[in-house]
Amino acid sequence: MRHAVIMAGGSGTRLWPLSRAGRPKQLLDVVSGPDGGAHSLLVEAFDRLRTLLPADRIWVCTAARYGEQVRAALPELHADRLILEPVARDTANAVGLAAALVADVDPDAELAVVSADHVIRPVDRFVAVLATAFDALSARPDSLVTLGITPTSPATGFGYVQRGAPTGIPGVAEAAAFREKPDRVTAEAYLASETYLWNSGMFVWRAQTVLDALARHLPETAAGLRRIVTAERGPARDAVLAEVFPTLPRISVDYAVLEPAAAEPGRVLVADLDVDWLDVGSWPALAHTLDPDGAGNAVRGLTVVLDGSGNIVLSDDPAHVVALVGVRNSVVVHTADVTMVCPVADAERVKELLAAVEERHGLRYS
Repeated sequence: MRHAVIMAGGSGTRLWPLSRAGRPKQLLDVVSGPDGGAHSLLVEAFDRLRTLLPADRIWVCTAARYGEQVRAALPELHADRLILEPVARDTANAVGLAAALVADVDPDAELAVVSADHVIRPVDRFVAVLATAFDALSARPDSLVTLGITPTSPATGFGYVQRGAPTGIPGVAEAAAFREKPDRVTAEAYLASETYLWNSGMFVWRAQTVLDALARHLPETAAGLRRIVTAERGPARDAVLAEVFPTLPRISVDYAVLEPAAAEPGRVLVADLDVDWLDVGSWPALAHTLDPDGAGNAVRGLTVVLDGSGNIVLSDDPAHVVALVGVRNSVVVHTADVTMVCPVADAERVKELLAAVEERHGLRYS
């Protein structure tokens, strides 16, 4: 059967101080809905999958400390479909754990791996391409299918995947190569070639296929996962998970699985995902989910901007107004205990700023 897992374990440090260690970006109500309200990225990801799959075949993998918040946010999520990582060990181990637990329930499972960080429009186009990726497994059961976003600009902040030979499946090609985040000149060449797609970090494969790939390329992780799923479900398995998972080698699924597999001709496929796609990983990205005013200020909460433009202004305190005059191209974020200001051009340095705050004031404001 077809299953999907939402990867929702990140802490979102580049969206500090709104995103915190105790309440990460995927659980914040930052996406505007058609009714004028707002909902979280996690809810958006779950609702997107519900158009294709029943709730009992949707899983969420998150950090153990977020478990109760995820349950509260997703009342439709079945209790035994919540996967809790005791510590973060990068995506190869998170994806492997999800694959192992899904395969334990359904040994023949086909598994989509999606992120809780994305805003995708239109949803029906995403669902159609996801269904096509699942269908590709019928033709090539041992393949690893990645979803590639049709690029709209020479972005330097994303990895890329290159289309290779056609597969005979409309919208799906063999993946010729994966490329790391390029410089501007290289990104422009990728865009002009029309053969490169943004690597979305979303995949479709048989759960057993990715476990077999881990056994081949990352045997220590594969052995640890076998120990975990061999334990009886419930407290015994939780105890083994807590013991074993922190010892697994930290590595991304791209390095551990996708890139080695791409060296085997025809093993990795790429499905074209031609949608409006936003990876909400920084303040400029989040600005696209906020309400712009006539001067191009992206704002939310009690805010007033006079003679200013190009700002990102947010207050989550309903009793506190943030007022700007003559300010341009700045990020201004106010929470109950932190006010953060930086130029939009330096928004990628917020993670660095948080590290400096932690060094000076400890973890109180993390």
